[in-house]
Amino acid sequence: MADPSSFASPEQFNIKHIYLKLNVDFNSREISASTSLTVRCLQDSLSALVLDTKDLTIKQVWVNGKEASFTLGKTHSFKGTPLEITLPCPLTRGQEVIVEICSVTSPRSSALQWLKPEQTAGKIHPYLFSQCQATHCRSIIPCQDTPSVKFTYYCQVSVPKKLMALMSAVEDGDLLDTQDSNRKIYHFKQNVPIPSYLIALVVGALEGRKIGPRTTIWTEKELLEQSVYEMAETEKMLKCAEDLVGPYVWGKYDLLVLPPSFPYGGMENPCLTFITPTVLAGDRSLVSVTAHEISHSWTGNLVTNHTWEHFWLNEGHTVYLERRIDGLLYGEEFRQFKALGGWKELQNAVNTFGSSNPLTNLVPNLHEVDVDAAFSSVPYEKGFALLFYLEQLLGGPEIFLGFLKSYIQVFAFKSATTEEWKKYLYTYFKDKVDILDKVDWNGWMHTPGMPPVQPQYDMTLANACIALSKKWVQAKESDLSSFKAEDLKDLSSHQLIELLTLLLLEEPLPVSHVKRMQEVYNLNEIKNSEIRFRWLRLCIRAKWEEVITLALQMAVEQGRMKFTRPLYRDLYNFDKAREQAVNTFLQNRKSMHPVTEMLLAKDLHIS
Repeated sequence: MADPSSFASPEQFNIKHIYLKLNVDFNSREISASTSLTVRCLQDSLSALVLDTKDLTIKQVWVNGKEASFTLGKTHSFKGTPLEITLPCPLTRGQEVIVEICSVTSPRSSALQWLKPEQTAGKIHPYLFSQCQATHCRSIIPCQDTPSVKFTYYCQVSVPKKLMALMSAVEDGDLLDTQDSNRKIYHFKQNVPIPSYLIALVVGALEGRKIGPRTTIWTEKELLEQSVYEMAETEKMLKCAEDLVGPYVWGKYDLLVLPPSFPYGGMENPCLTFITPTVLAGDRSLVSVTAHEISHSWTGNLVTNHTWEHFWLNEGHTVYLERRIDGLLYGEEFRQFKALGGWKELQNAVNTFGSSNPLTNLVPNLHEVDVDAAFSSVPYEKGFALLFYLEQLLGGPEIFLGFLKSYIQVFAFKSATTEEWKKYLYTYFKDKVDILDKVDWNGWMHTPGMPPVQPQYDMTLANACIALSKKWVQAKESDLSSFKAEDLKDLSSHQLIELLTLLLLEEPLPVSHVKRMQEVYNLNEIKNSEIRFRWLRLCIRAKWEEVITLALQMAVEQGRMKFTRPLYRDLYNFDKAREQAVNTFLQNRKSMHPVTEMLLAKDLHIS
């Protein structure tokens, strides 16, 4: 099955191992790379190899030590440029060759964000981090940039000696660069096969602190104490995940808390999970992001979606596992509550896209679609809803967990399609085929909008949120005095998030209501990013002009797209805020992550 997001032909060749030499230059904002690919031929008489590249300068190519000719094809608007390498002689099936490519990245590489010292917490040293998911590894090195191909890698990376390098791999020593005494070379090895999108690199003034037998927290020293406190339960979560789905195969599980411009909540890079600083709430209430990234060690990293059209296999299963960990740590009622919250998030995403938008299909067609533009909570929450529904249909949590564990064992170290997953589901539950046949598979997989069926949820923790949200929605001006600070006394931060999520699904509240909410609940003072984000959206949608500055401040001071894009979109839709929103974006776009900048420009209709 071809990958519409890649030029490579994995049915002809597979990369088995990559040996990398990288040189990171902060002055030119470039990485020079020597990439040695061990490539296995899968068909007879093949004489050309095609790789993915994007904005790379290709200097030279060798095949088995001999210089080889190459051509760059036509550049595609978001897929980049195919690199075709002519092999010295045709290869037969099973043959392996070493292809070495010298290349240099562009300063505008879509995988890399180069931060000036003033954009870091320490303000003294520059900082670099990569984000290769989904299709950006090709803007660092030539590769088969498709999740259907997995390989091991070894890397040596030269960086300024005052800085430290970390990768999605295990450290293998460091030494001074013999070519330049101001530089240091770090070595890394990844012995478990991974897809290209899981290659990751960070270079900065980093400090580490061990917080468990397999976990070190890395960050700038200014954020270290806070991060250590917030992530203290990591080992407990790892053990829960192992109890659920079997042994952790990656050796270490380190965490890196990044600067605020990191565009995602987390990124499951093996051995080194990247985490947004927006989870540092001070009360450990947002660490389910860590549970999510830990779960990816099995669903995503060990068993991987074959192409990005099957992204729900990564994310739906990972959300399911994350919530099973939540259930073990905080009880079944909490798992059910988080599941119900996920259904609301799905409603929000479907409302944003439009219920007939094909990108709300669980398995979308991504032919000529930029994966970044297709990204949303749909594969996460529609995928989870399907698994949660199947859990209820097939006999409950423990019975369904048996299937999940078995699926992971069967597909470990491989990539899977939805069809293969479904076929295995039928094989595993061969005594329940009549039940499975009643599932509206087409409605779940290939139909836009909300799923055909809503699963059942335990409402214990949700009822208080529903009651209070209804009270606000139905309140007349004369009722506003009945709201008191005590309304929130017994609500956890998770319940407050749910209350605001429910209100966002309703028609915008009058300004008088949000002003009263601020008076009695003082939500402007809350630092929890998930609460703050929803509260500011609620105020902007109520057209409360006083919060425009606060909303812009949150949109700018962190770059997590989950927060930044909806805030900018809501501001754009508020006539009094539109010009300010556009101007703020234009002033700040140069300091944004390249993907965030590209998508925000589309949101704000700026070319």
